[in-house]
Amino acid sequence: MSIVMPVPDATALKNRDAIAAALRAIVPGDGVIDDPDALRPYESDGLTAYRQPPLVVVLPDSVEQVSAILRWCHAQGVKVVPRGAGTSLSGGALPLADAVLLGMGKFKKVLDIDYDERIAVVQPGVTNLAITQAVEGAGFYYAPDPSSQIACSIGGNVAENSGGVHCLKYGLTTNNVLGVELVLMDGEIVRLGGRHLDPAGLDLLGVVVGSEGLLGVVTEVTVRILPKPERARAILLGFPDAEQAGACVAQVIAEGIIPAGMEMMDKPAIHAAEAFVNVGYPLDVGALLIVEVDGPAAECDHLIVEIDRIADENGAVTRRISNSEVERLAFWAGRKAAFPAVGRLAPDYYCMDGTIPRRRLPDVLRRMEELSAHYGLGVANVFHAGDGNLHPLILYDANRPGELAKAEAFGNDILRLCVEMGGVLTGEHGVGVEKRDLMPAMFSEIDLQQQQRLKCAFDPQLLLNPGKVFPRLHRCAELGRVHVHGGRHAFPDIPRF
Repeated sequence: MSIVMPVPDATALKNRDAIAAALRAIVPGDGVIDDPDALRPYESDGLTAYRQPPLVVVLPDSVEQVSAILRWCHAQGVKVVPRGAGTSLSGGALPLADAVLLGMGKFKKVLDIDYDERIAVVQPGVTNLAITQAVEGAGFYYAPDPSSQIACSIGGNVAENSGGVHCLKYGLTTNNVLGVELVLMDGEIVRLGGRHLDPAGLDLLGVVVGSEGLLGVVTEVTVRILPKPERARAILLGFPDAEQAGACVAQVIAEGIIPAGMEMMDKPAIHAAEAFVNVGYPLDVGALLIVEVDGPAAECDHLIVEIDRIADENGAVTRRISNSEVERLAFWAGRKAAFPAVGRLAPDYYCMDGTIPRRRLPDVLRRMEELSAHYGLGVANVFHAGDGNLHPLILYDANRPGELAKAEAFGNDILRLCVEMGGVLTGEHGVGVEKRDLMPAMFSEIDLQQQQRLKCAFDPQLLLNPGKVFPRLHRCAELGRVHVHGGRHAFPDIPRF
C-alpha cells in the first residue's frame, strides 16, 4: 500500500500568506515559517518514505499561544497537524499540504518534581530520557524507555502510548501518566487526571493517551516516577534458533516470573548490533534473549537462578549473567542500538510494529521467513518478547525500482499475520498513515464508526490531524445522532481554564 500525498491546491497556496500573517499576530518573531525551503525540515517524521511539506509551520512557546492558534484555525476551518520531536515511525506527524503544522518543540521545561508524591510535571517537548535525568540524583527514574528515548518527546509518547524494554513489568505510557493539560481544537484548555492514580469518572485520560493527536494538543504531562530498584541484574542467553528462545520466554512467564524486561534479537540483528557497539554478543547463535530482573538483591539473585534453569531446559547454548552495573548496561547497549545498527545491513530499512500472543512467536517467525523468501527481502527481528511486541526491520534499497513497494507489501503481510495470530496492528508506534488502510483487517465498519464518534465529540469539524488512523473519515453528521456539541459541552465534568 503506497500512500499518495496530496499537493497544495491553488486556493491553499493563495491563502498561505494570509494564514501566516494571522499566525504571526499570535506568535511574533521567528515563530512562523512559511518559506518553502525553510519548510523542508518538517516534511517528514520518522517514517521517511513519505514526505510532504506543510502549508505553514508555527512554533508557539506558551499554552496561551497554542490555545489562540487552535481557536483561530477552528474559526477559519484550517486543518492542524501537531508535531513533537518528529520521531514517529507510523507517519503520525506527517504534514498535510493544506494544514498548519503545530510544532511543540519549545515546550521543554520540567515544571515540578514532587518526590513525596512521586510525580514529575513536564512540558510535552521534554525528552523521555530527560525525565529520568532530572530525578535520578534523588534515586528516582521514569520507567517507560523506548529505544529512541534520547530524542523522543513525552508529548509524542503520550500520543502513541510508547513502551520500551521495561514495559513488561512497569507498563506503557498509559500506565505511567497521571494527568495531562490538553488544548481542544476550539482553543479550550482542559485538564484530565491529576497528581494521583485512578481519578473518578470517565477515563478520558486513557482515551487521550494513544489517540495520536486526533483529539487535542497536549501542553503539560504529569508522570509517575519510581524509586530506583535496590538491584538490577541481567542474563544474556543464546539459543540455536528463535523458536527455542520463544519457548523460553513463554515458560518464564508461565512459571510466574515477571522480569523488568525481556528482549529478543535474531541472528541478523545480533551481528549488526555487535558490529556497531562491540559488547561481546555471541555470534554463533540463532537468537539472543536478554532478561532483566530488579528489586531486592535476594529476589534478583533467586530469579536469575530460576531463569538460568528455564533457559537450560529450553536449549540455551550460551549464558552470561551480569555481575556489575557496567556489565548489565553493556548487555542492553546493543539492544538499544539495534535500529541504527541494522543500517549497516542495507541502504534502507522499514521498521514495523505489531503485537502477538507470546505463544504464537515461533509460528510468526516461521511465517516471516517464508514471506522474506517470497519477497526476496531480508528481515532482522527485534522483539519486546515479554509482551509480544514485534519490531521486524525489513531490509531494502530505495534506489532500486519497486523495492520500497515490495517492502511495504511485506510489512502489510506481517501486520495481517499479527492479527491472524490473535494480535493487533500496533504495540507502540501507532497507526498514523502507515497502518491506516489496514484498520479493516482488525476492526469492522461498526467498530471504526464508533471510534470516529469519539473523535467527533472532541473535534466535530475534523480539523485536527486528519488523514491519520481512519481509512475513511466520515463527517460527524453521517455517523447518526451522536449529540456532538464540541469540547465545551461534550464532557461537562472536565476541569476548565
